Amino acid sequence: MFRVRFFLPFILVSCVAAQKPDPGRAQFESRCALCHGADAAGGELGPNIINRVRRFTDPELIHLIRTGLPTRGMPASSVTDEQMTPLLSFLHGLQNAKRVPVRGKVTTTDGRTLEGQILNESFLDMQLRTDDGQVHLLRTAGERYREVTSQTDWTTYNGDVRGNRYTALDQITKSNVAGLSAKWVFTLENAPRLETTPVVVQGIMYVTSGNECYALDAGSGREIWHFQRPRTKGLVGNAASGFNRGVAWAGNRVFMVTDNAHIIALNRMTGELAWETEMADWHQNYNATSAPLVTGRYVISGTAGGEQGARGFVAAFDQETGKEAWRFWTVPRPGEPGAETWKGGDIDHPGAVTWFTGSYDPELDMIYWPTGNPGPDYNDQNRGGDNLYSCSILALDAKTGKLKWYYQTSPHNNFDWDATEPLVLIDANWEGQPRKLLVQANRNGFFYVIDRITGKLLLAKPFVDKVTWAKEVGPDGRPIELPLEKAGRGTKVCPSQDGATNWFSTSWNPGEQLFYVQTLEKCGIYTTAPVTWEAGRSYLGGSQRNVPGEVPRKILRAIDIHTGKAVWQFAQKGPGNSWGGVISTASGLVFFTDDSGMFMAVDGKTGQPLWEFQTNQLVKASPMTYQFDGKQYFAVAAGTNIFAFALP
Repeated sequence: MFRVRFFLPFILVSCVAAQKPDPGRAQFESRCALCHGADAAGGELGPNIINRVRRFTDPELIHLIRTGLPTRGMPASSVTDEQMTPLLSFLHGLQNAKRVPVRGKVTTTDGRTLEGQILNESFLDMQLRTDDGQVHLLRTAGERYREVTSQTDWTTYNGDVRGNRYTALDQITKSNVAGLSAKWVFTLENAPRLETTPVVVQGIMYVTSGNECYALDAGSGREIWHFQRPRTKGLVGNAASGFNRGVAWAGNRVFMVTDNAHIIALNRMTGELAWETEMADWHQNYNATSAPLVTGRYVISGTAGGEQGARGFVAAFDQETGKEAWRFWTVPRPGEPGAETWKGGDIDHPGAVTWFTGSYDPELDMIYWPTGNPGPDYNDQNRGGDNLYSCSILALDAKTGKLKWYYQTSPHNNFDWDATEPLVLIDANWEGQPRKLLVQANRNGFFYVIDRITGKLLLAKPFVDKVTWAKEVGPDGRPIELPLEKAGRGTKVCPSQDGATNWFSTSWNPGEQLFYVQTLEKCGIYTTAPVTWEAGRSYLGGSQRNVPGEVPRKILRAIDIHTGKAVWQFAQKGPGNSWGGVISTASGLVFFTDDSGMFMAVDGKTGQPLWEFQTNQLVKASPMTYQFDGKQYFAVAAGTNIFAFALP
């Protein structure tokens, strides 16, 4: 029995019979239609390619057609230049053809009539976009439809602009977590291993990979829209591998960075581009990978490119127009205040980039942003001094970008220890008095507690066992460094360049009064080498390798912020190369992805394992949670998939 009345058939405008034969169509039908179907919508031997064409430039399409994908069953095709021109024109016509949408009219359980474009449907659900541009998530209920949405959203990268992956949701508890099961899986086709954290707003989930964003029904994982553009060719840096960590949200838009250091705004209901702004010239070794941060009327972002000698900055853009409002450069120009901390010519290509998402205190109207290491990463022969403001935590006025205070965790660093780890803003008692704190487990192996109003350092303690570069942090806030062991033709240092931890998420649970962090016990051997800056090339000045015979260990630790010591720890099995973070709950659970690829829950008070799901993936992303249609979900990216879990 049909519940929806259809008004128009689903057709491609380009398929309307033409008076004159299309030479491009003739080429396609003779060479490609056997696998992909004459309308390119897919066949028994090949997939739908209508929307895949947009992923490729013309040279890439030509190469793909002529060489094929032998390992995936696509044969090479000998197409001459004369034949290729109309074939490409036909393929682009498929991409640009406007579809006459499937339209439908439904009656909801509360008596409303909704009419519009059907985006997806099954016998259980439907996604309908009405003519006002709004998306309605529907579930079948007899002859009618029940509209559903989320009751608790996850609206920013860390769930809250203060940077803490903690949730007040408590539907999933220590007593029922064993019943948690996978509810849906969504695969991002042809994406690299995902590092994204899903964002959920009013029932719609947004996930990203390099230069693409998907909007999904958060209750079923069904695709609502997909934005994509080709990845930038000739790019250097992490973004060249296709990494992207997520979106920011405000109003009817989501914001993301592109691989070539642009920031864009998309209509969150349709995926249409609202505006685009170039943050920096990618030809000068800039790129971008992480989720922006929304503060008031602005959306804030930095860029990557530290390993390539880019100069770091934090910038604010108007959410409505994309116009830049202010910019704070993390390294002064020669002659400016702070330039005296750079002795030598490397200040011209200094690093200290701001690739990771910062945090925001709405009450103080202050932004807190971590900065990367100085460049070259390993060779300091031409950059004497502390190298401000590399390896630092910056406190900026949100309206103007003016520097309020800074704290440098690793002055004059040669070991690639960015300070680009999560900055968690918490209000807690300190020495018997309520205080506004900033806490960070740093890549250099020290755990920091800072007064976030004044920038005063309150605590700095090692939080891993293997810290060989410094004995402690002195009363002046500077590390007291130790002589380092020579190993072979390099220098052995603990932690390694991967750090005692890294950018993956941390969490503060105010109920348990514990800070949870994934840690790494690992050392590295550093070697220097001469280097000259060039556009399009790395600017490392050396290398780092593993210590022969050492077995790295990934350990989840629960830290008492008043002492910096671990209350409990959970050592994981694996090679120490996973990058998944943590989230804690009001019900006393800690969810994380372990080093073997499992998504796990442990008791937040004791670290006792309570539940696991083996994804069989190397996980490079951190989990989140939301409530949809009355049910709490956890979601995490593993491999190229988004997994969502809930109770029965």
